[in-house]
This record gives sequence, structure tokens and C-alpha cells, in this order.
Amino acid sequence: MRNPLDPAELNAAMENVHRAGVPGLFAEVRDGDQVWRGAAGVADVATGRPVTADMRHRVGSITKTFTAAAVLQLVESGQIGLDTPIDRYLPRLVPGERGEAITVRMLINHTSGFPEYLPYAYPSLKAYPVIADTRPQSLEDHRFTRFDPTELIEMGVTAPAVRAPGGTPGVYSNTNYLLLGQLLEEVTGTTAEQYITRNVIERAGLRDTGFPAGLCVDGPHSQIYEAWFGMIDPPRDYSVYDMSWVGPTASLISTVTDLNRFFCRLLAGEIVSPSSLAQMQRTVPVISQEGKTIDYGLGLHPMEAPGQGTFWGHGGTVWGAGALAMTSADGKRQMAVAVNLQRWNRLDSSGKPQPHPIDDALAALYRVAMYG
Repeated sequence: MRNPLDPAELNAAMENVHRAGVPGLFAEVRDGDQVWRGAAGVADVATGRPVTADMRHRVGSITKTFTAAAVLQLVESGQIGLDTPIDRYLPRLVPGERGEAITVRMLINHTSGFPEYLPYAYPSLKAYPVIADTRPQSLEDHRFTRFDPTELIEMGVTAPAVRAPGGTPGVYSNTNYLLLGQLLEEVTGTTAEQYITRNVIERAGLRDTGFPAGLCVDGPHSQIYEAWFGMIDPPRDYSVYDMSWVGPTASLISTVTDLNRFFCRLLAGEIVSPSSLAQMQRTVPVISQEGKTIDYGLGLHPMEAPGQGTFWGHGGTVWGAGALAMTSADGKRQMAVAVNLQRWNRLDSSGKPQPHPIDDALAALYRVAMYG
């Protein structure tokens, strides 16, 4: 089902993504004891500084897998009930009937019905998901804003529900994972970031992964560029940013090596128990932020190609940065890819994102990395 790593093929696939329009990208692919790391393009379009495979990077919603794992550890110890209503823990944040109807599981697998808070926090994105009616101005306005997570949660909780609690398909929403961050804080008496660092990041033995201490990425890193569907032209550098707008939902910084190490240990049952891992791999249909219906578990989702094995992992985007980490079900084949450009698709006359050569080039890279 899988072919051995072919460095020449992987390098060519990386170069194709760069040539298609991504300023820089880097990756690590593993097959058993075989390891390939590569990079293509530049980390800084102004200076031409090259990207390298060891760079630290904002990995966006891959953070959700870490947060879900932390919650499941507390389920294992009996401190949290996976199917317990959220009002048992956070009655002030989710009051009334919804608090009684929405369980911890529904937050983790995005079937709570809570909408996304971002269009309310970022005024120029108010029309989202009607992308043509959005504007990127508030991305700039909030570069240094220190958001309070409970205020962001209130925006999502008080906005019109997108589903009845537990209804499928679920709708992917960062509101759910901000609530999980508050749940971790309530149960452990420490911040979600501190708990995840101690019990997930350190347990996995990750040396270059952590939550941002300030506005910048510490250590070697790439600049990151946001195009917002062609409305920011040329794309703008958003490397320096206050990540409180996503917190335990999507603010983690990591490396491609650390991401592969984390998912290898998670799927081996070393971060959560095998029974918890089985819960993480129980999927429901969820509508992604791109409007596609995907299978989603508890902070994990599968990828598979016809006639090939299943991979598990997560993708992530923040302003300017994207990443995808996937590991085969047996843990032997792994891929982690990071790119320094986001939302490169321009809109067509009907306001829909147009296909871009980057999409095909990335899909080809993922195929080579996962299946050879």
C-alpha cells in the first residue's frame, strides 16, 4: 500500500508548490526508520532568506488535537465526563437549556451548534461565510489586540445557533475549543495553556512546541503572508501578532519534526489511553470552514485515498500560516507540512474561491508524502 520514501520525488513535489505561488514551505516525512526533511522557497520575500526544515511555525488548528487530548486525559481520571452537560462545569458561560443539552463531546466534535465567533470579533469579516462581502481590514486593526476568551465565547454563545445540540452534520467552530480551554481551567485550576504544556507537550517529549509568550515566534522561523482571497495584494506579513484571538484553539507554535513525534505517540496510545484514542477516532460528519463535509472525531480527522490506508491528523491555518500533519493508522508513515501563505484563492464573478495551481501542487505533495 505504501512505497518507500523517494527524496527526489519529494523535493520535486515541494518545488512545484513553491513554483505554484507559495513563497516558502517545509516538511518532514517518515516511513519507519527512514526520515526525509526538505524545504523550498523563501522565509522572507523581502530579503530572500531561505526556509529550512527545522523552522518553528504557527500551526493553527492542529492545536485542537492537543487540547482534545488534554480533555480526554481528565476524562480518564474521572474529573470530566465526556457525555456530561457543559453547564455542570461552566454554568455562567453556557446558561439555560443549551448548557443542559450540550455535552463535552459535542464541543470536541463540533456538534454543539455554536457558531464561529470570529465574524463577531473581526468586524470586517461580519459577512463570513459570504467571502465576497468580507474585507481584511480588521486583521490589521486587531494585530495587537489582547482578546479576553470569555468575551469571545460570549460572542459565539449569544449568536444564532447553527444546529440543534448534537445535530449532524456538525459545523466546525472555534467557539467550541475556547469553551474547552475554559473547561480545562475550571477543572485543573491552571490555564489551559499551562495544563496542555505539562501534560501533553512535555509528555510527548516535544522540544520545540509551545504557546506563544508574546507577539513573535521565538527561534528560527519564517515570515508568514496573508492574501485574504486576493484582497491583500501583495500578501501582507502577519508574523507579529497577538494570538489571543484563538488561544487554546489555534495558537500553538511547533516544528514539522515535533508534529510527527506528537502524532506518532498519540496514535501509539502514549498520550491518551487506547480507549480514549478509540473515542478520538469515532467520527461524525462536520462542515469545515471551507464549506466541505468532512469526517471529524475528537480533535482528529481521517484522510484516505481510494485503495490506500487511512491517515489520522489535523490541519491548521491562522493569518498567514498553514500546516497539515497526518499519520498512518499503524503509525509507520507520517507527514507534516508547513506553508507561509494563506487564502491564496481569488474569487470568481460569483464570489466563490477559484481553483489555484497551489491547490493541485499541494495535493500532489500530500499524495507523494503519504503514499509514495
